[in-house]
Amino acid sequence: MSQNKKGIFITTDGQNLTFTFIMVSSLFLLWGFCNGMIDVMDKHFQEQLHLTLAQSANVQWAHYLGYFLMALPAGWLASKLGYKGGIIVGLLTVAAGGLWFIPATHIAKFWAFLVGVCFIAAGLTFLETIANPYTTVLGSTQFAATRINLAQSCNGIGWIFGPIAGSMFFYGKDAAGNSTGSATLWIPYAGVAVVVIILAIIFYFAKVPDIKMPDDYQLGESTPGASRSIWTHPHFVLAVAAQFFYVAAQAGIFAFFINYMTSQTPAISESWNSFMRPEWLETGKDGALHLSSAFASILASGGFICFLLGRFTGAGLLKKFPAHTMLGIYAILNVVNCLLIFCKLGWVSVVCVFLSYFFMSIMFPTIFALGIFGLGVRAKTASSFIVMAIMGGALLPKLMGNIADKYDISRGFIVPACCFAIVAFYGFNWSRFSRAESVNGTKVAGLVHSEYDR
Repeated sequence: MSQNKKGIFITTDGQNLTFTFIMVSSLFLLWGFCNGMIDVMDKHFQEQLHLTLAQSANVQWAHYLGYFLMALPAGWLASKLGYKGGIIVGLLTVAAGGLWFIPATHIAKFWAFLVGVCFIAAGLTFLETIANPYTTVLGSTQFAATRINLAQSCNGIGWIFGPIAGSMFFYGKDAAGNSTGSATLWIPYAGVAVVVIILAIIFYFAKVPDIKMPDDYQLGESTPGASRSIWTHPHFVLAVAAQFFYVAAQAGIFAFFINYMTSQTPAISESWNSFMRPEWLETGKDGALHLSSAFASILASGGFICFLLGRFTGAGLLKKFPAHTMLGIYAILNVVNCLLIFCKLGWVSVVCVFLSYFFMSIMFPTIFALGIFGLGVRAKTASSFIVMAIMGGALLPKLMGNIADKYDISRGFIVPACCFAIVAFYGFNWSRFSRAESVNGTKVAGLVHSEYDR
C-alpha cells in the first residue's frame, strides 16, 4: 500500500497539494474577519441610529441575502470557470464591496451600509461555494472532513480579529467622549479591499488544479441510467435543511452577543474599576456597573477563541470518530447550553454562551462535508445549494430579536436551541440517509469500500 494514499494533503495519484491548501485556507481567514466585523456591527447601529434589536438584525438580513442571491450563480460560474476563476471573481467582488463603504460613510444612511454588507457577502459566496468543496479534494478522501475543519480553523482566526477591528473602529471615542464610529467605520473595509486585490493577483499566478471529487453515487454524465439529480439523495437534501438551521442559530448568537453581555451579565462590583479601563464599564439604568459595548466587542473575540479551539480539537477528533456522530453530540450539547442561557442562571449562563461557541465550531464544515459526500461531479452544484441555505442567518435572528424586544435576550435563546435540535437529528441519522457508515469507510448501494481500496 502506497503511503501517498494516506497523506492528508496528498492525492491518490501522488500530488502534494499542501501549498494549494494553505492558499485556499487564507480565504477562510478572510471571510471569518468580515463576518466577525458584521457580528459586532448591530450594537453600533442600535446606538447611533436608535434601532430596536429586531431592526438592527437587518444587518444579518443583508449579509445572508447576499449569500442567498449569489449561491446558484456562484456554483454555475465555478463550473464554467473552474476553481481558480471562481475564486478570483469572488475576491474582486469582495474588493468592490469593501470600497463601497467609503461613499457609504459619507451617505451616512442605514441602507447604504446594508448595500455594502450585501455586496461583500455576494463576493464571499463565490469563495465559500468554491473553497469549501475544494478543500475536500485536496488530498485523500479519508481526511476530507478533517481538511475542511482545518481550513475552517483559519475562519475562526479571522473571526477573532474581526470583533477587535470592530471595537476599534465602530466603538471608538474622541477625547471628549463622543463616538467616532460613524466616521471611521469604512477604514477596516477599505483595508479588506486592498488585501483581497493582492490575493486575487497571487491566485492568478498560483497552481490551483481543478480536481474532480469521487463519484460514489455515479452521478457522472457518462454513467448510463444513473440518477442525474442530487435531490434524490436525502443526505444532501437534509444537509441543506441542517445548514439553514445551523447558520440561523449561529447568526443569532453572534449578532446578539454584545446585547447579551451588556444586559444579562450580573452587576459588576465597584472593585472592577481598579483593573478595568474606564471605557470598559458603564453605569446601567439600574444604577449598577455593567460591561460596555466596547468591552463586550473584545469579549466577542474571546468567544471566537473558544470557536477556534473547537475547530482545532474537532479536526483532531474527526480523525478518530465518525463526523456525523460528532455533529450530533456537539449539537445536543448546544441545545443544553441554550436552555441554560434561557433559564437566566447568572454567570453560569454567561459561561454557556462561550461554550456554545466551542460546540458550534465543527458544525458548518461538517454538515458541508456530509452533504456533498459521494456526489462527484455534482459537488459544485450541491455546494451552491448548501451555501444558499445560509439564508437561515437572515431570517431567524429577526425572530430572536423580536423575542428579545418583547422579553429579553436570554429568552431569545430558545430559537437557537430549536435549531440545534434539528442539526442533532441530521447528525445522528446521517448514516441512514446516506446509506454509508461514515465518510471514512463508505458503504454505498450495498458495496463496502474505503479509501485504501481505490
